[in-house]
Amino acid sequence: MTDPGAALAPEAREALRRVLELLREDPASLSSITDERAWQVHVLDSLTGLEVPELRGASRIADVGAGAGFPGLVLAVALPDAEVDLIESIARKTGFIERAAEAAGIANASVLNARSEDIAKEGGGDRYDAVTARAVGRLSTLAELASPLLRRGGVLVAWKGKRDPDEEAELERASEALAMHPERILEVGDRAGSRHRHLHVLRKAGPTPDDLPRRAGVAKKRPKGRAEGQG
Repeated sequence: MTDPGAALAPEAREALRRVLELLREDPASLSSITDERAWQVHVLDSLTGLEVPELRGASRIADVGAGAGFPGLVLAVALPDAEVDLIESIARKTGFIERAAEAAGIANASVLNARSEDIAKEGGGDRYDAVTARAVGRLSTLAELASPLLRRGGVLVAWKGKRDPDEEAELERASEALAMHPERILEVGDRAGSRHRHLHVLRKAGPTPDDLPRRAGVAKKRPKGRAEGQG
C-alpha cells in the first residue's frame, strides 16, 4: 500500500499534526474520530485527492462543505502554491478552521462562512480550477454546487464511499443540464480512511447553465436528474 503522506515534508507533517491536535481539543467535537486513527481518516484520506492530476496542478481550489477542514486544510498544506478557499455555512465550523489554519501556519487557506450558491452569485463564479467535496451530498447535488464555481474545463473531485448505481445514474441524467461530465472514478480505499473510498472526478464541459446557481439549499432538496416517482 502506497502511503499518500510519504512525500510530505517534515514541516508539513507537523502543521497537520497541529490541526489534528486542535481538533482533538476542540469543545465543539467536530469529528468523532480524534484518536490515533485521525491521521489515516482525515489526513491520508484527504491526500488521496492528489492522485487526480488536475487537482494536484490547480492554482485555485474551493472546498465545498469544508466541515472541520478536510480535505481543504490538508490540500493547502500539500499544495503551498495553490490558493484554497474553504467554504462552510456553519459558523462554529468556520471558526475552528480559522483557528487551525492560523495555529498551523497555513497561509494559503482562506475560510468563507457562506453557502457556495451565494458565493457564486456574488462574483465568485467561474474562477476555480478545482472544487473538492468530502461526504457532503449526492453526486448530482455536488455537481450542481460545483458547476457555477468552476471555470470551463475545471474539475470536481468528490470523496464518496461505496459506489451507488442509482446515484451514479442520477448524475448521468443531470450531467448535461449541469454542464458537468463524469470522467472517471478512482478506487483509493487501500490508501484512505475508509476501505470503500472512491473519488469521483467530473469535468465542467461548458459554460455555467443559465439557471445555476439555484437558491441555496435547492440542489440538496431537489437534485437534478432525480428519477420520476422519487421524492
